Amino acid sequence: MSTPNRRSVLGGILSVTAASWWPQARASSAPLRIGFQKGSINLTITRSLKLVEQRLPGTPVQWVEFPAGPQLLEALAVGSIEFGSVGDSPPVFAQAAGKDIVYVGAEPSKPDTSALLVREGSPLKSIADLRAKRIALQKGSSAHHLLVQIVRKAGLQWSDIQPIYLAPADARAAFERGSVDAWSIWDPYYAAAELDGKARPLVTSRGLTSNNSFYLASRGLVQQEAVLRHLFAALTEADVYVHRNRADTAKQYAEFSGLGLATVLRVLERRPRSPVGPLTPALVAEQQKVADAFHELGLIPKAIRVADIVWQPA
Repeated sequence: MSTPNRRSVLGGILSVTAASWWPQARASSAPLRIGFQKGSINLTITRSLKLVEQRLPGTPVQWVEFPAGPQLLEALAVGSIEFGSVGDSPPVFAQAAGKDIVYVGAEPSKPDTSALLVREGSPLKSIADLRAKRIALQKGSSAHHLLVQIVRKAGLQWSDIQPIYLAPADARAAFERGSVDAWSIWDPYYAAAELDGKARPLVTSRGLTSNNSFYLASRGLVQQEAVLRHLFAALTEADVYVHRNRADTAKQYAEFSGLGLATVLRVLERRPRSPVGPLTPALVAEQQKVADAFHELGLIPKAIRVADIVWQPA
């Protein structure tokens, strides 16, 4: 689809709703700095189609890529960005560390988008075989929570495994050279390793974690509710576009990420519809369970109350 046609299609999506919800959101010319990851499909397409710029004319938008959620939230906490998307675990670790961040939005769960991978030919046949094994993961990421749940399901203690904390690129390198026995990871890294023929899922996240995606913001941005509403509208517009234009989405996402088209298509196959809106009480309660699980294992330094940093729309 050409850019003019793409824009004409998008122009009709949510236009009535957006116009009625949030007029004159942001008059400032200060840049809006948004953090994203390779797995942030809504943000990736929003960026590609310039949907935020269309809704906030006159506001410069700066996009900053991060390898994983913990790094993104560190940047948010120190003021390098104002808005970004992460999985379920990074906000828990950030809140426990006293970082000043606020949950403002969420997407529905994606239960099939993470897995614990082992190499093809690995002797590991079930999660019961994980005792004493070296398992790579990004500390404080959604993969961390997945591994916590896998260990529980296997009837093991956290101390029964050897977690090796590595960022995704380093984890993949360690996995491929055999320095670790398994790798807890999310899409698109999961899909890329799977389709390269070097890995197979020992277990997927379905039935173990919800893989919720959250949007977090700075305190300053939270004071601009109209801007947040525009961001939600742009992201939901992107989700509609992804659903209606799978081939074009795959092309754009492949170009941005450097991933092969087959990998991108696998990621999109596993991805459900993902509209964006404020957190519901049920989602806050579910996220509290994630926080409690980490605290019970001593993986965060103190108990936290997730609801304390959840934005409440007016």
